[in-house]
Amino acid sequence: MAKVESKNKQNPKLVQSELQDGRASLALEYYLGRNETPVLDENGNHVLYTEGAMKGKPKYRIKHIRKREVLNLYIWLHPRNQQERTQNKNTLALAEKIRFEREQEFLEDREGYRLKKDGENDFIKYFRKHWENELYSKPVRTTYKTSYNRFMRFLEATPRFQRYTSFLRMELITPEMVTSFTDYLKKVAKGEGAHKSYYMFRTVILHAIEEGLMKKNPCKGIVIHRDVNTLKKEILTMDEIKRLAATHYEGEDTALQRAFLFCCFTGIRWCDTVSLTHANVDFSAKILRFNQQKTEGRSAHSGVTIPLSPTLLKLIGNPIQHTSEKIFNITCYRTTAITRLQKWVKAAGINKTITWHCLRHSFAVNVLGAGANIKTVASLMGHSSIKMTEKYLHVIDQQKQDAINSLGDLDYDCEAVSM
Repeated sequence: MAKVESKNKQNPKLVQSELQDGRASLALEYYLGRNETPVLDENGNHVLYTEGAMKGKPKYRIKHIRKREVLNLYIWLHPRNQQERTQNKNTLALAEKIRFEREQEFLEDREGYRLKKDGENDFIKYFRKHWENELYSKPVRTTYKTSYNRFMRFLEATPRFQRYTSFLRMELITPEMVTSFTDYLKKVAKGEGAHKSYYMFRTVILHAIEEGLMKKNPCKGIVIHRDVNTLKKEILTMDEIKRLAATHYEGEDTALQRAFLFCCFTGIRWCDTVSLTHANVDFSAKILRFNQQKTEGRSAHSGVTIPLSPTLLKLIGNPIQHTSEKIFNITCYRTTAITRLQKWVKAAGINKTITWHCLRHSFAVNVLGAGANIKTVASLMGHSSIKMTEKYLHVIDQQKQDAINSLGDLDYDCEAVSM
């Protein structure tokens, strides 16, 4: 069983809390000293020890003061394979590095046993630390950054809040400001964007409250409603995917097209696709294994296993000696890739706005439409529960309704026949 090791003289100590999913959450526990309260009798007089080495001396109640800092790092309690053991080792090494850094900061700032650093009362600076924090995966940092940028643009665009663009004290974030921010998000963001940006903003607020930087939650009771069952992204049908595969145009990017088609048949995200190497492929068993960057280290479902069909093996290519080599040699950034992707879609005569994430949705809809079990699809996509996959069923239901409606009306007088 995996267990963190902490020494008595360490301050803070590395501790763990067991979770129901077979993991343990890591945290730092600071010892801030103790309070002594005299024990008094009914008359208000000190109670004295009556025996032992302390005989004749007054009694005190001792209360030790401790504080925890959650690291958002997790280890497997019972690692099942070498991969999980290696993940435990790397996570514990990172946690110990953070613990040592905190210990040095704590020693340098002992006066009053303050854990806050200078400037932590500035919400702008505190928010920025989240998207700069390398403990988060790149996709999570990107989402934090988008939310941060939208919040800053909101402050700049709102006259009564413009003076806070360089410094915003924690206590000045009010429900009124939060409500105005959600209204702004609804205007400037599309699809899931408004909900996601507010979610990350609210997460930063909750972290500040947890660390004792804020007393009240200004987001309490303020929500951005959304229809979780509505899929706002475009979907490519199998006929459209086949049409794309048969379409060529001047200046096409074959590596990008291979990766695109591969995602249509696997539902893998862009960040995972560009990172895949031949080491992720078991050619003898015809299986692809990888960890999702978005949830690695934070979810028990980050590991994904996908059986490889002849089509997928063809897109991957033959095994090579250097397994660390990437499967898809994509050299452009994501924005450039989307531009090239849309040029390809246009050349195929498909009138849809397609982004890379549309491929993930298209995969789920097409596989479910072909009769796959929803639990199987959830597993293939690395979802932690089928609730995340259920929204695709509504697309299937709508397609069925469209198919029935496409038959048109029948000119048949039921009343005339009954007479």
